[in-house]
Amino acid sequence: MALYDGAQFLDDQLQSFAAQDHDVWDLTVGDDGSRDAGPDMVRAFAAAHPHHDVRLIDGPGQGPAANFLTMLAGVEGDPDWVALSDQDDVWLSDRLSHGIKALRGVTGPALYGSATWIVEADLSGQRRSPLFTRPPGFRNALVQSIAGGNTMLMNRAGWQLARDAAQEALAAGGPVTHDWWLYQLFAGAGARVVRDETPTLLYRQHGGNLFGTNKGLGATLLRVRQVLGGEMGDWTARNGRALHASAHRLTPGHRAVLEAFMDLRSKPAPERLRAFRDLDLYRQGRVDLVVLGLAALMGRL
Repeated sequence: MALYDGAQFLDDQLQSFAAQDHDVWDLTVGDDGSRDAGPDMVRAFAAAHPHHDVRLIDGPGQGPAANFLTMLAGVEGDPDWVALSDQDDVWLSDRLSHGIKALRGVTGPALYGSATWIVEADLSGQRRSPLFTRPPGFRNALVQSIAGGNTMLMNRAGWQLARDAAQEALAAGGPVTHDWWLYQLFAGAGARVVRDETPTLLYRQHGGNLFGTNKGLGATLLRVRQVLGGEMGDWTARNGRALHASAHRLTPGHRAVLEAFMDLRSKPAPERLRAFRDLDLYRQGRVDLVVLGLAALMGRL
């Protein structure tokens, strides 16, 4: 779990860990320089749960993506599973067991992510996160993240893949977000990616959210502004650099797709549109597909 000034909602999340029906877990918290009571709350939680190894370590002080990648690069021991958590959500009691059941028996690297219940700051107003109907895949991962890191779980081979690639990504400047990078890495490596439409946690929306839900008209208009302002292009370029640092971990076919994708913006418009069509990239939802086409047309993908 990444932590930064999260005391306001932290106790709810910590108590939801203690309430898991899969009771064999340890917790590593990377604190990125909190100025509130959050670190002390983690220490108190550790003292109250001596049968679990609860560790508080210093984060790199470079934001949540670098914090998560640093923790992944430093995973100790040989855990069967590694799950990621935000500081302000509330896990449902079967958050861990549900993800483990979905990946159990997969021998190669595997990544699990799920839908969520979106709630207000006081946990009221529960509504479902967007439903995704198209399957996960690398051609989707390059242009869209479909599962929040707060829902993600990896099997042993999966976190080993993430651990080994994390240092490479950090040396290249790091991705925009850790969850998007993980989806790209696993899909590009030909690993098993499971998107579960069963919600596994309460995803709290509040004024301090770094990234909120992507549902509704407001979210669509925001994505259009991100295209027009060049933000989407900057994100995909940064993600591309971070992923390219681990290109040797991708399948040959996906390496070729990544190279072609990174070369799109340098092409003149007619050639760019033909190359974009040939790549067969896709986002979940018809409106998002239109936004994607707009970004390609403007050379801001």
